[in-house]
Amino acid sequence: MFNWIANLIVYNLFKLDPTAKLSQSLHFFVYDVLKIAFSILVIITLISFLRTYVSAQKIKELLSKQRFGAGYFIASFFGAISPFCSCSSIPLFIGFIRAGIPIGVAFAFLITSPLVNEILFVLMIGTFGLKIALLYAAFGILLGVFGGMLLQRFNLESDIIRIEEEASVVEMPKDLKGKFQYTYGETAWIFKKVFPFIVIGVAIGAYIHGYVPTEWIRGYINSDSIFSVPIAVMIGVPLYAGCSTLVPVIFAFTQKGIAIGTAMAFMMAVAGLSFPEAVILKSVMKTRLLVIFFTIVAIGIILVGYIFNLILSI
Repeated sequence: MFNWIANLIVYNLFKLDPTAKLSQSLHFFVYDVLKIAFSILVIITLISFLRTYVSAQKIKELLSKQRFGAGYFIASFFGAISPFCSCSSIPLFIGFIRAGIPIGVAFAFLITSPLVNEILFVLMIGTFGLKIALLYAAFGILLGVFGGMLLQRFNLESDIIRIEEEASVVEMPKDLKGKFQYTYGETAWIFKKVFPFIVIGVAIGAYIHGYVPTEWIRGYINSDSIFSVPIAVMIGVPLYAGCSTLVPVIFAFTQKGIAIGTAMAFMMAVAGLSFPEAVILKSVMKTRLLVIFFTIVAIGIILVGYIFNLILSI
């Protein structure tokens, strides 16, 4: 259906030449915006409604009582189903710390939250297929689990700057009408917040798809070089965008010959390690912990990129 609408707009309404770069870019843009917008509305609505049955306080209590590493996995999985970017997940991270949850468990959530979410998973399926989507989600969760475990072993609780104000806790409605009202409000709020960035991301992807030559991209991220993955991560860290916004851009990269693991590492670095996130985190932790956190996650992302490339080359 989305492809039919894109064809109707680009080729029938504007009467553009299908072989022209402009028509290819415009078709890419219209198709992806429609597909992504529909996916976001459906998934956010479903997840927002289900979320009304689980309070944040119950999740905190559950995480603080876990043994044998289960808390790391639960925190990372919760991060994966939470539609937060790196900056908006920090208040909940602070709430976890204040609730007495081990620092490593809290970091497991903070690592995974911006990398994996239900919207991204749907977009990955539609763009790259189920296999790639499952691999990406699994690696994102495992990165949170092992990153959190490693950070816990450094015993850096003293590097957390205690926040005096309590993190706000949103009480979920009890009745069905209230749950529907919450679902509508949450869906509308997230959609309004995300959609402009989706449009920007698709526009960039459309431009790359139609106009940017392979040689230009390879000049920065050479897929044939062993250093392509760390270079991609280093380029991505100073930038800032959500993974959902970047999916069309990453797809355009892979269409231009960039190895998918290298492209995924770039996306993870942009979404999970950003300058705005570092600025916010500096207000709740000392520089030493911030540097260790960024270093561990960056190394983990590089390893994920290499493993991705290895698996898909077999």
